[in-house]
Amino acid sequence: MNLNKYKNVKRRIGKDWINLNPIQRGGVLPPESRETLQSFGDGYSTCDYCLEGRVDLVDSPPIDDLAGDIAKFVNMDEIMFTAGCRHAQWVALKALTEPGDVIVIDSLAHYTTYLAAENLDLEIREVPHNGYPDFELEVEDYADIIEEVEEKKGETPAVLFLTHVDYRYGNRINPEKVGKIAKKWKIPYFVNAAYTGGIMPIDGRRWKSDFIGFSGHKSWASSGPIGMLATSYEHSEKTFPKSEVKGPWSGRGFTKKIPQLFGCPPVFGAPIATLMSSFPHVYERVQNWDEHLENARWFVDKLEKIEDFRQIGQRPRKHTLMSIETPSFHRVSKRHERRGFFLYDELKERKIAGIQPGLTKMIKINTYGLSKEELEHVISSFYEIAEKYDVEVG
Repeated sequence: MNLNKYKNVKRRIGKDWINLNPIQRGGVLPPESRETLQSFGDGYSTCDYCLEGRVDLVDSPPIDDLAGDIAKFVNMDEIMFTAGCRHAQWVALKALTEPGDVIVIDSLAHYTTYLAAENLDLEIREVPHNGYPDFELEVEDYADIIEEVEEKKGETPAVLFLTHVDYRYGNRINPEKVGKIAKKWKIPYFVNAAYTGGIMPIDGRRWKSDFIGFSGHKSWASSGPIGMLATSYEHSEKTFPKSEVKGPWSGRGFTKKIPQLFGCPPVFGAPIATLMSSFPHVYERVQNWDEHLENARWFVDKLEKIEDFRQIGQRPRKHTLMSIETPSFHRVSKRHERRGFFLYDELKERKIAGIQPGLTKMIKINTYGLSKEELEHVISSFYEIAEKYDVEVG
């Protein structure tokens, strides 16, 4: 067994590289959080002074305060830390549903929404989108599906579920419109804000949401895995019930533990420490959302000057995550000795990472947090690559 290959493992992306990876831009750590990461890298490092038996109740470091401050920041009543946004979805659905219940979700939902429903034996109804090239949803379709379910089942769906921004095209849906439908029908309403919370302003009360799921490692400048589930007081007790189990012989009980959170929110070290350290940075950057969005729109305009490049999804952009069709580069790949990996190689030479190796027909990019100068370097690099392989730049 060769154990040397595991020693001193380091990431291939250097400090001076530009990373365009859609699931990493919002998770880039600021310098102070990199120091926190090293300090809290040892296992259950936030449990040094745990007196209550749950990490969310630790007051040194001030994790208990952090939960309250984040709840205020997103205008919800309570925040509980989870193993990720996918875990947050499951916890909420577990509290709201029984096997066989119907839930209504958008057809651009993350795969983990589907898996959470499958895990809980739920029946799914999808709100359709309008297909290529926009893939947009009509919010009013939620009401139509509710009526269909009620007519067929004799009761309304158990939950309405909206993905605020989807992970494939970066389309952004207005949560408040769905919230109004949910309130009219008195149906619990969950917003998946994995790609928006920590990046742009969030207002749970204005959205009329009962639950919001967040991803710390995707959008709150945290090391992963970590998520958060925001709730209203109305649903808090049912969502986070305390353990009632008791050992039949020993009599042991664990009355502060929460079964759906594996007893204690499973973020005992670096994830929650970096989330905490990054919170002031996140709080400030959210105020600059319009600037990030404007940069994304500028970037799309420049990139589409390359022959046959086309951004799909909403136009103009409402988020920094985007999908770009690149058929001219795909034609290059068919005659290149490295095939689809030629683009990855060319970008690597220019210290640009994050576009999936081997893809040339369509690429996904997230420009969030990058400066105009960094984006100009990315654009000029794409232009250089295009010209190198006789692809026109308008």
